[in-house]
Amino acid sequence: MTEKILILDFGSQYTQLIARAVREANVYCEITPYNKEIVYDPSLKGIILSGSPFSVNEEKALIVDVKAMADKLPVLGVCYGAQLTAKLFGGRVDKSAKREYGRASLQIQKQDILLQDISPASQVWMSHSDSIKELPAGFEVLGTTESIPVAAFKRTTEGNPLYGLQFHPEVYHSTEGKIIIKNFLVNICGCTQDWTPAHFITDTVEALKKQIGDKKVIMALSGGVDSTVAATLIHKAIGKNLFGIFVDNGVLRKNEFESVIATYQRLGLNVKGVDAKDHFYGRLAGKSDPEEKRKIIGGGFIEIFDEEAKKLEGIEMLGQGTIYPDVIESISVHGPSATIKSHHNVGGLPDTMKLSLVEPLRYLFKDEVRKVGKELGIPDEMISRHPFPGPGLAIRILGEITEEKVRLLQDADAIYINGLKKAGLYATVWQAGTILLPVKSVGVMGDERTYEFTVALRAVTSIDGMTADWAHLPYEFLANISNEIINNVPGINRVVYDISSKPPATIEWE
Repeated sequence: MTEKILILDFGSQYTQLIARAVREANVYCEITPYNKEIVYDPSLKGIILSGSPFSVNEEKALIVDVKAMADKLPVLGVCYGAQLTAKLFGGRVDKSAKREYGRASLQIQKQDILLQDISPASQVWMSHSDSIKELPAGFEVLGTTESIPVAAFKRTTEGNPLYGLQFHPEVYHSTEGKIIIKNFLVNICGCTQDWTPAHFITDTVEALKKQIGDKKVIMALSGGVDSTVAATLIHKAIGKNLFGIFVDNGVLRKNEFESVIATYQRLGLNVKGVDAKDHFYGRLAGKSDPEEKRKIIGGGFIEIFDEEAKKLEGIEMLGQGTIYPDVIESISVHGPSATIKSHHNVGGLPDTMKLSLVEPLRYLFKDEVRKVGKELGIPDEMISRHPFPGPGLAIRILGEITEEKVRLLQDADAIYINGLKKAGLYATVWQAGTILLPVKSVGVMGDERTYEFTVALRAVTSIDGMTADWAHLPYEFLANISNEIINNVPGINRVVYDISSKPPATIEWE
């Protein structure tokens, strides 16, 4: 049975970062809303209480029975979790003189296994408006900062270890925070750190065999890392009983349909490629509104998928590449999210398709999916691909979609992406792509004047896509790409580079 740490979510923007830090220490964990009943099975080794935008002194404060948890397992409270612990045991939590946000220096007052291997004056990150003014009886201070008398504490009376941290060890700016989290996991909870990609694959394939049995599974594949890894895991469990469908919607990247099908064949996957370009071009003709284009692509895909599914007999299950951030989003502290990313959820499938779901990646983060994919032997060019929008090039062609515009953009984008790879820049950016603008301008080629399209190159750096900065690509590289596009793609005579960050701009233009 896989060891597990439970993270109780009180609505902090940093809760996922706690989970990532735990996973990076090769310990499995799950995030659950603070008010969900805890199942204390033998695999559960400890509990972490997250931060929160709320105050423990509010009338509608989010409360859990920390004492009952600590009677069973080691507990670590972070920020709000620490304040809640202090208050429930009889301590005093009050408003800080001013909201404390940013870097601080942790001064260790007492040596403890939680703070083992932490430097004197270690940098930590604060984000709170309340402070613990007095600790309860039976607790002691482990660390302070210049302005905070209780930055780290522990319970000294009998019982399981119970700790609190006023700062956020999970964030990047707490320079030794991950050491503290690892100390809690290993020194205090006794975790063996054996949760690896290989371990995950073995456990998941066995679980899929039990879940699916001899049933048949259908799955839509996109060529992206999530659906490919999910399909490969399901294939390892049930072989040819997985039926993959890969649809060419006419707005894929250059030669993508052929290259992805070839990769699936090398992986031994049972995948059918469907050329539906004409179907989509017909539906997209004359449409220029971005949301309308998205709906046409999504709706058209469902029509094709349903049509192909009807050709198969005995399908009972639907495979999906849903990953953990989508699951967390749908069960947040604040109630179900209004929308789940459509490219991870084949939403809107006809009611006639009564299929139960198979989601082997639903507890993995994106970087973990990539590690599992590498362990499965999936080619690196598929594992390390940049994110690509579900509607494809349809939202990178501003205005109406035509087959000629798609060809122009495919050719220009291929030059750009291949150029990034040749220059060793592809892995340094989170996402890159080319946008065809509904703008023509005058140019000169030889002795002739031209009046042709403009493309914008986009490249951003990011950790998770929620915020992004424009990538500072070398001028010489951009100049070379501009020349190559203009000289080799008839119909384009001008190239610009997008230097907008997110926010206020989005990564995609539509």
